[in-house]
Amino acid sequence: MSDDESIYDELDVPTVVNAASTKTRIGGSLIRPEAVEAMVSASESFVRISDLQARASELISEVTGSEAGYVASGAAACLTLGTAACIAGTDLTVMDELPHAEDARNEVIMPRTHRNGYDHALRLAGAHIVDVGNNDNHLGTGSVNTELWEIEGAITDKTAAVMYMQKSYSQPELSDVVDVAHKHDVPVIVDAAAELPPKRNLERFIDEGADLVVFSGGKAIRGPQSSGILAGKQELIESAAMQHLDMHVAESVWEPPADLIDLDRFAGVPRQGIGRPLKVGKEELAGLIRALQLFVEEDHDANVTEWTERTESMASALRAEPGLSITVTEGEKTAVAPEVFVRVDPEVAGIDATALVGELRREDPRVFVGPDHLHESAFTVNPMCLTDDEADYVVERVRSYLD
Repeated sequence: MSDDESIYDELDVPTVVNAASTKTRIGGSLIRPEAVEAMVSASESFVRISDLQARASELISEVTGSEAGYVASGAAACLTLGTAACIAGTDLTVMDELPHAEDARNEVIMPRTHRNGYDHALRLAGAHIVDVGNNDNHLGTGSVNTELWEIEGAITDKTAAVMYMQKSYSQPELSDVVDVAHKHDVPVIVDAAAELPPKRNLERFIDEGADLVVFSGGKAIRGPQSSGILAGKQELIESAAMQHLDMHVAESVWEPPADLIDLDRFAGVPRQGIGRPLKVGKEELAGLIRALQLFVEEDHDANVTEWTERTESMASALRAEPGLSITVTEGEKTAVAPEVFVRVDPEVAGIDATALVGELRREDPRVFVGPDHLHESAFTVNPMCLTDDEADYVVERVRSYLD
């Protein structure tokens, strides 16, 4: 492979110009060079994984304000581990039975409008999801989607947790849901996988009383794509670790770090747990630790300024094109940065939004823009994962398909 040739050139796989943001399907974000260096260094020695997890736990605790933390192979993996921890607790028998521990507390209450494609991560742990609420607010009736009394009414002796999908528009308020759940000693899990930045969100959900919070390690943190963070209560992190670490070990010599696992709380060594397929290597652990340290130190205001300037530049260039209606959105809903919202008039542009987005994806390099608004004949252009040169390239390629 020559100096100017990438591994993707060697493999004959087209690269992507990413104007869609930190989407897993196109590789998340670009890992920080310092994290890559940490991963390379980690690859050169052996280490006891539980020791490295214990160090990660310390750092996660420091930056989130949680009692402990843990790392698995992505945010969805952390949702599975967190759910398994809420179901099994310290019960080794239940751990061994998952995902079919039907006599255990295995129900997870979830507001209906928080349901999403990642629910499967909960079911993988053996959870039965209990829907509450409805969709009235989205239908414009003026009422809220889920009332607190609906959550409380669904709590039974089979309830393992309440699941909360964090977005700027999530209802009810997390702190209120926590109050209801904690009144019945039920933990609350928050899916905040894509809720960074702002940096304050690292602490926000713990401050509001969440028992477990999940973040992606491969999005804004820019750690390894196959990494996720689980932060929360010590006893739940312990249970997650017991269901995740390699347990093919003689009990007489098993001494995991005491600050990660308190062996006095458990009857012995569990079998390989449901989390075992979600393992994370020493390289990913080291890379995430370094990336998280750098994320906390980063000037996020400067990042927002850069994203805003890039967005405005792209919007200005595209406004000159007949057939396109251009607005700039705030960082809200499912986006943490401002975006260019491009509405396409096919009669003037000579192409509709769906065809345009499809053509961009078939190029080499592929150009990915945000497709979530194709039903409105629109797409978005996100600045987070672009250089200025790439932003100009995206504008050029969009223009090339217009009459």
